[in-house]
Amino acid sequence: MQYRKNKNGADISLLGYGCMRFTRKGNSIDLEKAQKELAHAIENGVNYFDTAYIYPGSEAAIGEIFHRLNCREQIYIATKLPHYLIKSMDGIEKIFQEELKRLQTDYVDYYLMHMLTDTDTWEKLKALGIEEWIREKKESGQIRNIGFSYHGHTDMFCKLIDAYDWDFTQIQYNYMDEHSQAGRKGLHYAAAKKIPVIIMEPLRGGKLVNLLPEKAKKLIAEHERGYSAAEWAFRWLYDQPEVTCVLSGMNSMEMLEENLRIANETQIGAFTEADFALIDLVKAEIESTVKVGCTGCGYCMPCPKGVDIPETFRCYNNYYAEGKRVAIKEYMQCTLFRKNHSNASNCVECGLCEKHCPQHIEIRKELKNAANKLESPVFKFVKWAIKTFKMWG
Repeated sequence: MQYRKNKNGADISLLGYGCMRFTRKGNSIDLEKAQKELAHAIENGVNYFDTAYIYPGSEAAIGEIFHRLNCREQIYIATKLPHYLIKSMDGIEKIFQEELKRLQTDYVDYYLMHMLTDTDTWEKLKALGIEEWIREKKESGQIRNIGFSYHGHTDMFCKLIDAYDWDFTQIQYNYMDEHSQAGRKGLHYAAAKKIPVIIMEPLRGGKLVNLLPEKAKKLIAEHERGYSAAEWAFRWLYDQPEVTCVLSGMNSMEMLEENLRIANETQIGAFTEADFALIDLVKAEIESTVKVGCTGCGYCMPCPKGVDIPETFRCYNNYYAEGKRVAIKEYMQCTLFRKNHSNASNCVECGLCEKHCPQHIEIRKELKNAANKLESPVFKFVKWAIKTFKMWG
């Protein structure tokens, strides 16, 4: 296994284990199967394991498995604070202690603010006293590193990076999100400040394997490298020195073995011009399915009513490329899970955005189309719940 450094110089395995997608038996995680997979990963050098309070059964499962394996000092556990469910510091402390109990440990190596999507939300947490709480937990050793996970656009990510002295961050990043979400710009911004970056969704939840257009599949199958679709995606990430660790939600020995091999073989800068050309061809095939030709440049922003236009169009395009469920979930993450909602239906059709769009997109028209598809009954219910219970207020 290859390793890259955290902020304090400790080694983090290049391949991290995402613990959200364990095989399940009915409503429960198949503990015996998961234990075999986790044990094999540890034996082969994986030391970073990512879970979260809201992943059903995950914290308790890995807590039990790591207890059985007696491996706590060999590994790093990352889990997350669901700040959107909390209204007070007492609530934060209660959930943190519950997480320690589930994980059968007295400290968390990497603790994240889960889905911290804007600076307003961070200011709300600061007003509650989160900075003092973090300081106390780090001084006591209960939290070793503090960070945040992020879904949203690049500019806000950079503002959040500047908002606190973070030890690490976690972003959605892959060759299709190179210029959306935090993107390459955000990755480099964090790295320039010596902040390690953990990568989630390297395959966009498997979509860069299972939902590739037929022409893209053919390009990959016929390439002389002989790489699988997953291997191309992982090697593209590992080629970048700014990437610290790439999470994979592995739930089979076959998947684990492939990912271990890739993480052992890959080298920074090994990607050739021909390799990048193949990725560009695959991206072009995927992008041929888009409904709106938005490049995510952001010239249309800021919207006077707070609409996140680039993220709305990205999710609208994903509605057709990856399916309704995935697109609406991402749209909620990017527009509702923040203090001020930024969804498309906030548009008042002032037209300021269209004056600055280099692609000459009929933004007002396309925002209406996007709202019709993305603002489903589920979306509207979640929006109501967030507003009613002031989850991000």
